[in-house]
Amino acid sequence: MDLEFAGKLALVTGASKGIGRATAMILAQEGCDVALVARDRTALDQTAREIERQSSVSARVFCADLSQQGEIERVAAECAELDILVNNAGAIPPGNLSAIGNDAWRAAWDLKVFGYISMCRAFYASLKRRSGVIVNVIGAAGERLDPNYIAGSTGNAALMAFTKSLAKGAATDRIRVVGINPGPVATDRLEVMLRGRAQTRFGDASRWRELLSGMSFGRAASPEEIGRAVAFLASSRSAYTSGTILTIDGGAG
Repeated sequence: MDLEFAGKLALVTGASKGIGRATAMILAQEGCDVALVARDRTALDQTAREIERQSSVSARVFCADLSQQGEIERVAAECAELDILVNNAGAIPPGNLSAIGNDAWRAAWDLKVFGYISMCRAFYASLKRRSGVIVNVIGAAGERLDPNYIAGSTGNAALMAFTKSLAKGAATDRIRVVGINPGPVATDRLEVMLRGRAQTRFGDASRWRELLSGMSFGRAASPEEIGRAVAFLASSRSAYTSGTILTIDGGAG
């Protein structure tokens, strides 16, 4: 299926690894020029080189900390004409109310929650000019509220509400806004979390792979499976989809 990305530019945050990197690679394979944003310049450059080796598109790199408003404004100024914004950067730490202090909570939300909101605001005018698309990669914890991931569940639920609220108004400006709620995804971050759970459950962090058997289909999703969904929702093949949040968790519910 031709996703009709030729001549379009997508900006992907958190593009140096995991879901963001996979999404950027897939968009490029489908013919979309890409702008990659993350804090790790070395990893960004490696991803950009790989994209340009494999695809006949351009890959621009922006090394930036999107928890800082000034950095968001800098990226927006340097990447003024945008068709697709993929918000993906951010990792909120696990823990219950007592375990997550104010500083950790605020730092995590500055990057993910307020970072997503500020990126949408910064690029809205460009997306309006080009009938663009916003895809917010959020997280299934916003649906299945977990007291042991209280900062993440609360932040993701807020981003779900933001995505749906923004979509209602953005339709008048011919901008589509959609969200994706991944369940467990096979990233470095998931391994770290499973090692912690394995240490608690078995007293042995090295047994973390045993916890995969309890997931749907006995595995986590691959980053590429999430990235392909991002690409389809961002494409003209999904032109009447807005205000929707797609859960991809293998049916775990």
